[in-house]
Amino acid sequence: MSGFQSLDVYRCAVQFLARAMNRAAVGTSGTGGNPDQLRPAALSIPLNIAEGTGRFGKDQRRFYITARGSALECAAILDAIEVLELAAAPELRQPRELLVRVVSMLTKMIRLDVV
Repeated sequence: MSGFQSLDVYRCAVQFLARAMNRAAVGTSGTGGNPDQLRPAALSIPLNIAEGTGRFGKDQRRFYITARGSALECAAILDAIEVLELAAAPELRQPRELLVRVVSMLTKMIRLDVV
């Protein structure tokens, strides 16, 4: 297992990705664009975490900032999915909880420059 694969933030991001892919597969595509954006935004999170762990200093921090931005984008997409009534709030609870954890951990990693 690579170093990034043992990180809780990476594991949570991958769990969110699985839920996002399932959400996108339920037939929400083509309904205003937002659900279509969920897949690439969700994929961006673990990819940037993985790439960031192979970097140092400001370069590493930049990848974590990008991952955090993608997580926040996913949160906004979930809000849009809910308000467009493509999914109910209870269905989105667990993905949102994963995103809260991911954003929190990435924020700490960005501030402390710690992996």
